[in-house]
Amino acid sequence: MINLLRYREQAAYPAGFSATPCSGREAYRRYVSVAAVKIAELGGKIVWTSSVKMSVIAPEGEEWDDAILVQYPSRAAFIQMVSQPDYLAAAVHRTAALADSRLFLVEVENDLLGS
Repeated sequence: MINLLRYREQAAYPAGFSATPCSGREAYRRYVSVAAVKIAELGGKIVWTSSVKMSVIAPEGEEWDDAILVQYPSRAAFIQMVSQPDYLAAAVHRTAALADSRLFLVEVENDLLGS
């Protein structure tokens, strides 16, 4: 899964949700503290994370803060993870954290360069 993330300046938790106020980036860290454990439990791993320095080919004004590549052993493992109650409870931090995001499921199935 390729994740593109743009954080809110201030996390936007739903009304009535009890959370210490924080930045969007900190709210995302709260989410990752649970998600990373769930990923590992299912045999997956966070392959890399990086800040996005600039958009080179993108619609005007499209900007991202971070990009993350996560490897899962299968689609079924990903679906299993996002269905678990403790993951779902942590996902509120992800939603509060992000002003915008993209999530792409990709598979290594061919080599566009022919090597």
